[in-house]
Amino acid sequence: MANIISKRDTFSAVQYIGMSMLVLAALILCLSLGSVSVPLRDVFTALQKGVQGGADLSTGENIVLHVRLPRVLAVTLVGAALSLCGVAMQGLLRNPLADGATLGVSAGASLGAVVTMAFGLSIPGVALFGRVGMAILFAFLSLILILALAYRLDSQLSTNSIILIGVVFSLFASALMSLILTFAAEKTRDIVFWTMGSLAGADLTQVLLLAAALLAAGGWLIRLRTELNAFAIGESNAHAVGVDVKRVKLLVLILVSILIGVTVAIGGTIGFVGLVVPHMGRLLVGPNHRKLMPATLFFGAVFLLIADLVARTIASPLQIPIGVITSLVGAVAFIFLFWRQARGA
Repeated sequence: MANIISKRDTFSAVQYIGMSMLVLAALILCLSLGSVSVPLRDVFTALQKGVQGGADLSTGENIVLHVRLPRVLAVTLVGAALSLCGVAMQGLLRNPLADGATLGVSAGASLGAVVTMAFGLSIPGVALFGRVGMAILFAFLSLILILALAYRLDSQLSTNSIILIGVVFSLFASALMSLILTFAAEKTRDIVFWTMGSLAGADLTQVLLLAAALLAAGGWLIRLRTELNAFAIGESNAHAVGVDVKRVKLLVLILVSILIGVTVAIGGTIGFVGLVVPHMGRLLVGPNHRKLMPATLFFGAVFLLIADLVARTIASPLQIPIGVITSLVGAVAFIFLFWRQARGA
C-alpha cells in the first residue's frame, strides 16, 4: 500500500505555516468586524488582557473577548470539522456528492437536538448533556440503526447500500421533526432558526468540546489518508493492496458521526460546507488525500469564518443564520464546479 502514494507527497512546514497564517488572519478580521467595528489594536489588546487575566476592559475589548471570540473559535472548528467529514466521505464512498450528511447521521443529530428543544428532555446528572448530549446520542443511535439496516440488505456494507439507507433515514428524521414542530408551536421559531444553522450562542465550553472532538476524531481521520487514497482505485483493489476494507469503512463512518453529532448539536444544520470545500481543495492541491485532507481542514475554517462574517454584517444589526449563507454560496459554487467539470470533459 505504501507504493500507491509517496509519503514525500505532503506539505512542507512552510506550507503548513502559510495555511495557519491564513486562518489566523481570517480569525482576527472576524474579531474586528461586525455590527460594531473594533480597531485591530483593541483586538490585540483584548486578547493580551484575556491571556493575562486582566480586568478594566473597554466596551470594544469586552465585545471581542466575551462575545466574538467564543463564536469565532467555534466557527473555525466547525468549518474545519465539516470540511474534513466531507472529504473523508467523498473519498470513502467515491462519490463527489457525498458529505457528512450522506449517512443520515446529521439528520439524526438534528432530531435529538429538536426533541430537547421542543420538550426539554435531557440526560440527567451531567450539566453538559442538554441539547449537545442528546444530539450526540441520537447521532450514534442513527449510525447503529443505519449500519444495521444496511448490513441486513448487504452483509458487505457496500457504498450504495449505505447511501440508500442514509437517504431514507434522513427523510424519516425530517418527517419526525416536522411532526414535533406541530406539537411545539410556541417553540417553532427558535427551533426553525436553529435548524438554519447559527453559532451566535457558542460559549467556551462548546469550543472546548469542538476542539476535543476535532483533535481526537479528526486527527484519527487524517491518519487514514493513505487508506482513503487506496479506496480511490476501488474497494476490491484496496483490499488487494492490504487495506482492511470493512474495518476502515466502519472506522471512518464512526469518526465522521462523532464530528457531525458534535457540530450539529452546537451549530445546527450548516449545509454545503462538507460538500463544496473538498472540491475547492482538489482544484488547489489535487486529489491526493495526504495533501487534500490537511488543506481542506484549513480551507473549511476560512470558508466558514468568511460566511459567518457575512452573516453578521450584511444585514446589520440583524444576523442572518450562517446556514443560509453557506447554502447560497455553496449552491452557486457547486453549480460552477460541475459546469467547469463538464467543460473539461
